[in-house]
Amino acid sequence: MRAQWDQLVREFTKLLKAENKAPKTIQVYEASVQALIGWLDETGRQVDAAELTRHDLAEFMTHLIETRSASTANVRYRALQQFFKYLVAEGEIERSPMEHLKPPHVPEKPVDVLPVETVRALLKQCDGKDFISRRDAAIIRLLIDTGGRLSEIANLTLDDVDLDQDTVTVLGKGRRPRVLPIGSKTSLALARYRRLRKPHRHADRPELWLGEKNRPPMTSNGIKLMLRRRGRALVPPIDNLHAHQFRHTAAHEWLAAGGNETDLQRLMGWRSPQMLRRYGASRADERAREAHRRMGLGDGI
Repeated sequence: MRAQWDQLVREFTKLLKAENKAPKTIQVYEASVQALIGWLDETGRQVDAAELTRHDLAEFMTHLIETRSASTANVRYRALQQFFKYLVAEGEIERSPMEHLKPPHVPEKPVDVLPVETVRALLKQCDGKDFISRRDAAIIRLLIDTGGRLSEIANLTLDDVDLDQDTVTVLGKGRRPRVLPIGSKTSLALARYRRLRKPHRHADRPELWLGEKNRPPMTSNGIKLMLRRRGRALVPPIDNLHAHQFRHTAAHEWLAAGGNETDLQRLMGWRSPQMLRRYGASRADERAREAHRRMGLGDGI
């Protein structure tokens, strides 16, 4: 039974690669199927894919919610949906055992929006003229200016930055590129960083962000750690400052300033208005009250 599952997973992974899915997406899909296989082994359910029932999948989802979280269960649900859809298309099974199985409900957890004063304080930390200060200032300005995802900013190359046009080209979800405008201060921060980047030991590498003390290029995790360190140095400290807060802050400030929702959706790389509503939810009430102060009829009557 295990041999059959392993073969199906290998072939499914090959298809994902052939479709040019992002490596992270492939990893999540494969891990989700492996989690299901592991659970089948642990519960003594020696069944092949064709014998799996909707009841089995419902029990697995319950297991995930009880031992992990609703969010993890939801990710596994979406991945397994695609896996069984693939098996149906390949003729391995007649119908997906996930038919009519609803996804786990994930309660909304609004991400904290950073006050503008906090962003200014972070940039104040990076006032120095050394390599690390210039690099961190450029990263922070890019995050708040573009609202880019961590992976998008972390994976930038030198060729992705056009300081003549003041744009950066990022590769978003689904491997979809988009060109993002940047402000003059962000452009200047990038220019300053690039000057100090030239004598670096790894300056010939294509990756934009290089490590301190002549270390190799930074990864997404390196930027995570940098932000966490900078956040803890604030007064008062932020224990777990992370890149997604900048994305939510950029969305909130855009909407609060009366920015067009369709423009924001395109800049952020969202394919549906649902994500626009989700990102705008953190401070929607605050924006509504401010709009009333500007446009309410009470004081004008």
